[in-house]
Amino acid sequence: MSNVFGLIVSGRLVQTDFTPLTESTFIITIPDTDTINHVAVFLTGVTPLPVGTAGMVYWSWPDPAAPPNWQLLGHISNSKPSTIFKISNLKKLHELSTENKFGGAFGQQQICNYAQIGISIEPEANVELLASSVAQETNQYVTFAQKMLENLVNFVASFSVTQDQMTPTPGVSYIPLNTLHTWYQNFERRLQQNPNFWKN
Repeated sequence: MSNVFGLIVSGRLVQTDFTPLTESTFIITIPDTDTINHVAVFLTGVTPLPVGTAGMVYWSWPDPAAPPNWQLLGHISNSKPSTIFKISNLKKLHELSTENKFGGAFGQQQICNYAQIGISIEPEANVELLASSVAQETNQYVTFAQKMLENLVNFVASFSVTQDQMTPTPGVSYIPLNTLHTWYQNFERRLQQNPNFWKN
């Protein structure tokens, strides 16, 4: 399956030199990742993926002291032959938990001083399972954030007083309650549009 996958990094030539690790796993290295925000991964059209499969796309930041720690980006398939992934907001290796959730997909690897993209050809059912698990995790974040915000607003509101009830206290700053409500509404709106916006 040579030259099945392609990679575009802004300002660079197209790369199609994915190295096969097994019959179903492929990897490519990307030097100089400091200025990269997005990458596009695509099927070149030379050979379609086997029927009923998809290419799960993974990313690993370089770390001169540790083997790759893979983060799932998404997938490509014959019905979705290309995707652009934002990588600038992904966690660096030292920010990840010690659990290498997807490490097994590409076996035991040596330390790599370059970023890497790995593609694992898997049954399409795996895509649906992972998408469902990611959606569930995202819903938990959204629910937690909403409950936390509601708790904060309710707590602060319990101390509210009218301007007539206020007694001057030098050195103490006051914030109008409607300012907190506006912030809450803006935060909740952004959370609904993109549950991961706070990671940037």
